[in-house]
Amino acid sequence: MNESEASSVAPLEGALPQQHGYTANKDAYLKRLKRIEGQVRGIARMVDEDKYCIDILTQVAAVTKALHAVSLGLVEEHIGHCVVGAAAEPDPELRAEAIDFKVKEATDAIGRLLR
Repeated sequence: MNESEASSVAPLEGALPQQHGYTANKDAYLKRLKRIEGQVRGIARMVDEDKYCIDILTQVAAVTKALHAVSLGLVEEHIGHCVVGAAAEPDPELRAEAIDFKVKEATDAIGRLLR
């Protein structure tokens, strides 16, 4: 099953919505992202006010680091929840396929982060 097939699979009627690994920490992620959003608005304001380029670059680096921290947290949540969940699949044949798929998702995501 490839990524597009997985995303097009409809949930079973009456099934509970899928809970993601980050759900338990959703409020913390949202709080952190709102803080990052404020930092980005601050950078735009600095550009608008013709602030010194090195000061702007310092703030860009801070936002980049904050986004990387969010990304790493989400990768950790994916591995701890989604990959581990796939490993709990009772059918051995489906388990191997599910693990491979979830690990590939994580690997692809990490690859996109490293570009």
